[in-house]
Amino acid sequence: MPLPAQAARGLCPRCAAPTLFAGPVRFAPACSACGLDYDQFNVGDGPAAFLTLIIGALMLVFALVLEFQLHPPLWLHILLWTPLTTIAVIASLRVAKGALLILEYRNRAREGRLVTKGPDA
Repeated sequence: MPLPAQAARGLCPRCAAPTLFAGPVRFAPACSACGLDYDQFNVGDGPAAFLTLIIGALMLVFALVLEFQLHPPLWLHILLWTPLTTIAVIASLRVAKGALLILEYRNRAREGRLVTKGPDA
């Protein structure tokens, strides 16, 4: 299964059970099927910042096109773009966070460690 589809469906990277998420964008502590500990992965908030900027730019372009084409009232812009932006960020955040966790698992990504050489090295 392609990575975006696996991430969107919330499939465990080890056993492919749909146990990755406990909420819309919140990870479960572990896979209930195979026991993989999701807390060992560090996805962080990086995807949220990038997605907010990208989706914000796209929504701005769409809002400007709508404004210049149809000239709707301001209240229509507020009613239209606020929920669309929120839904787009949450939906894409689920895919981005899931994909990042799956990639960390596949590539065995871990924290970096400094290697110190002894006096004989």
